[in-house]
Amino acid sequence: MRTSNSLTDVGDVLVGHATDLALGSGVTSIVFTVPTVVSVSVLGGAPGGREQELLAPEMTAETVDAVVLSGGSAYGLDAAGGVQAALREDGRATRVGGMLVPLVPQAILFDLLNGGDKGWGRYPPYRDLGYAAARAASAGLFPLGSVGAGTGATTATVKGGLGTASTRTASGHVVAAIAAVNAAATPTIGDSRHFWAAPFEVAAEFGGLGWPARITADDMALRLKRPPVQSSTTIGLVATDATLTKAQAKRLAIMAHDGLARAIWPAHLPLDGDTIFAAATGRVPLGDPLPALAQLGHAAASVFARAVARGTFEATTLPYPGAQPAWRDRFG
Repeated sequence: MRTSNSLTDVGDVLVGHATDLALGSGVTSIVFTVPTVVSVSVLGGAPGGREQELLAPEMTAETVDAVVLSGGSAYGLDAAGGVQAALREDGRATRVGGMLVPLVPQAILFDLLNGGDKGWGRYPPYRDLGYAAARAASAGLFPLGSVGAGTGATTATVKGGLGTASTRTASGHVVAAIAAVNAAATPTIGDSRHFWAAPFEVAAEFGGLGWPARITADDMALRLKRPPVQSSTTIGLVATDATLTKAQAKRLAIMAHDGLARAIWPAHLPLDGDTIFAAATGRVPLGDPLPALAQLGHAAASVFARAVARGTFEATTLPYPGAQPAWRDRFG
């Protein structure tokens, strides 16, 4: 199978960005062209989101229409409303009686203190950014790095960003991830150019550097953003074309966090809000449930780790004084 190493390799998945470099923030919309089973796992200590409760396996709604990743912290929660508006115009929604109600869960990251101009007046711009991101959504390649939800992302060592990766399992299922990397800690090893996710890299997608010859105690030491460290949280989504129940999607989201923990050291901190959605479009039967789901989870952890490193590798420094240098500026 020829792929673009992208979330859109799954099929029935569209991705669009809205990026505001002056604001230092943005929105990424993930729009499904078919009703899609989605669940979520939140392992960070300071999460923010919208309509995540309906994704629990015991809740009534079986499918959703889109998922939104956004900067802006609590202000960014307006972005889902903009995506809803676009989907309603297009008739992509759950019908409730005579009403169209797009179901659009969301996760946000904190990028309010990255140096961008946050003086937006009475209303934050995220609803409009969400609408623009939905209108930009397509099945093709999409930009990586300092775009969409990754625009204002930072980490403890280098600029964060938005990344993606995909693979195909031995059973023939496509599994892919998208990640907006805004971690309190670091995706790179110590003060070096090497990525913690190096063992999972495919085709030099984030530099082909491997691990350093030796990982020292100093490399393993805790590195955090300078205060206030609440400017953090990595958010993302893994998707597959397999047919899953909501309970199985929940398990897939949990397993995907293993990739986050292998790509960022350490992860799931008290002021991270680490949140991963899992989506199943249902085009390919799952097969024998237990081994097949284990295989999907193995792939999900791998592609999420790769997406984290790619997002960091592709990031660019924001265009204002004092902005955190990107990996390419430090090591390029």
